[in-house]
Amino acid sequence: MNVTQEKTIVHLLRHGEVHNPEGVLYGRRPGFHLSELGHTMAQRIADSIGDRDIVHLRVSPLERAQETAAPLSERRGLSIVTDDRVIESVNRFEGINFGRGALTIIKRPRLWRHLYNPLKPSWGEPYDVMASRMMAAVRDARDDARGHEAVIVSHQLPIWTTRLHVEKRSYLHHPKNRECTLCSLTSLHFTGETLSQVSYSEPAGDLIPVKDKSAPFSAGGAPDPKRPS
Repeated sequence: MNVTQEKTIVHLLRHGEVHNPEGVLYGRRPGFHLSELGHTMAQRIADSIGDRDIVHLRVSPLERAQETAAPLSERRGLSIVTDDRVIESVNRFEGINFGRGALTIIKRPRLWRHLYNPLKPSWGEPYDVMASRMMAAVRDARDDARGHEAVIVSHQLPIWTTRLHVEKRSYLHHPKNRECTLCSLTSLHFTGETLSQVSYSEPAGDLIPVKDKSAPFSAGGAPDPKRPS
């Protein structure tokens, strides 16, 4: 087959549920591991896609991502390529307990100064920087898996930002509208080097507690009703 016609899929896999009883926005902090349910989700992923033609596995260095990748790595007999480019985004609110949602910020005036530009966003890593590093990793994974499939285990915001980027949509969004639940797959389909399709699936969706369905820092939310079909 002509290399310009090769079909390659790069799956962006969000990690499983994290043990975080305090509701902390953990960001890049070390020491946050998968919960028991999170490990079950990771095994579900291995069982669901482990028989696919996956030849490359690239993973964020954070514990929750490495632990999510482990069952798939074992199932496919693949070494984990740790890649700092697919790590969680930087966030100035990291370490804050967000158990009360937006009220957490409203009741802390000292945090308001970080909210002046939601398009950037002013409270964290710029979306365009995030998309750039993620796409660089996607291209490398695509090249390493040409004619086959690759999996990148990353985090909700980097994955969602990548999707907004490739679909040429605005980065401005509400966290509850991110279509990126725990252990979901955002799949980028390439023909040669050209992106031809984006698909989305939730192999572990039935394992997510109903109460978490609308929790942006936990499970993600419902699909964006404004997303073009």
